Amino acid sequence: MKIHQLSVTYLAEQDRILVRINTAAAEEMRLWLTRRLMLGLWPLLSKLMTKHLLKLEAAGTSLDTADEDLKKMLADFRKEEFLRHADFDTPYQENQTALPLGEEPLLVTDVDASPLPNGRLRLSFNEKPPNADKPRNFQMEMEPKLMQGMMHLLEQALARSQWRESFGTPVAVEDGTTSDEAASPRKPRYLN
Repeated sequence: MKIHQLSVTYLAEQDRILVRINTAAAEEMRLWLTRRLMLGLWPLLSKLMTKHLLKLEAAGTSLDTADEDLKKMLADFRKEEFLRHADFDTPYQENQTALPLGEEPLLVTDVDASPLPNGRLRLSFNEKPPNADKPRNFQMEMEPKLMQGMMHLLEQALARSQWRESFGTPVAVEDGTTSDEAASPRKPRYLN
């Protein structure tokens, strides 16, 4: 399957992220990502993507012993390079004729992520509802450039969802401290 376009949208009324994937064969896959799922998935994808970006560097194997600041700087540089060449301006094509997963988006309950030797990342999205006879799933392989584009779109959706507080980002509290400082054992703070 060749991926043509991606769309990632936070829908406030559902409190979910809708991911739509257009293929070159005019098929569309639809996935629901919940806050609960993203709590575990976002750190995993970020870690895998950073590791993968570092492998793309000319000094890939010698970076294993480099300090974390250098690794982060190189990964951020590579991400920015990918994003500079990405096309976020072309509107998503809504008129896909085939919906292999059906009209209703797949409610993703777990994701398997596997880096492949050819440089791609394989993602398997699974829906395993408790009372369903037949679980649904969807698998795709993504080049690093496309994966970085998807990460960027997910990051934007996470910002709109305001779920980021749960992802380890300190939140500013009214008195100017951050939520991490407010939780410090030496200075108890109460918000309510």
